[in-house]
Amino acid sequence: MSGLIEIQDMCKIYNPGENEVRALDHVNLSIDKNEFVAIIGQSGSGKSTLMNMLGCLDVPTSGTYILNGQDVSGLTDDELSDIRNHEIGFIFQGFNLIAGLTALENVELPLIYRGVGKKEREKLSETALKKVGLSARIDHKPSEMSGGQQQRVAIARAIAQAPPVILADEPTGNLDSGSTKEIMGILKELHAEGRTVILITHDNEIAARAKRIIRIMDGKIVEDKINSEELD
Repeated sequence: MSGLIEIQDMCKIYNPGENEVRALDHVNLSIDKNEFVAIIGQSGSGKSTLMNMLGCLDVPTSGTYILNGQDVSGLTDDELSDIRNHEIGFIFQGFNLIAGLTALENVELPLIYRGVGKKEREKLSETALKKVGLSARIDHKPSEMSGGQQQRVAIARAIAQAPPVILADEPTGNLDSGSTKEIMGILKELHAEGRTVILITHDNEIAARAKRIIRIMDGKIVEDKINSEELD
């Protein structure tokens, strides 16, 4: 395996000075290609800030972040946007689907921003929806689908252009147990196909489905272990 993500001595400080908050406090982390990692922590632990760094949604106060061989810690907003478009597929708790668009159109949308031509866009989107078991729902709008189906559309959108990293932020937070099992099964399949899957969660049971568990507390990594009791 080779290092896909290298974080060195990363700090993120809000309100520098007397009342400063160290959301991340000298964090060091390495994630290899084709790992399935859960980052777990309670509210206020720093896990959301770490996710924003990993997803190039924010930059650290100090320290370095090397993604796929490129130091991204000092890039401009436009450069970070370009990295996000090509390197990372995001899955969020709230689905973030556009109500007026069909499943197919929702999956296509990021591909339009990436300049992918119409025919290829449709093909990639249909393939991604098929992969998550929604071939029969491509013309349905979010209001015509269950929560689990909406999250599967969101996953299809994240994987349509085969980014090397899938970053899933509480992807089952709004779902019932049956849909949760389905979504975790899809993430496991993506990992088996060679993707690097990073799962952000506060739920021990969800984290237990990953192969490696990283626990964060007060802006520091307090545990990093291989999960020998991985749940199905």
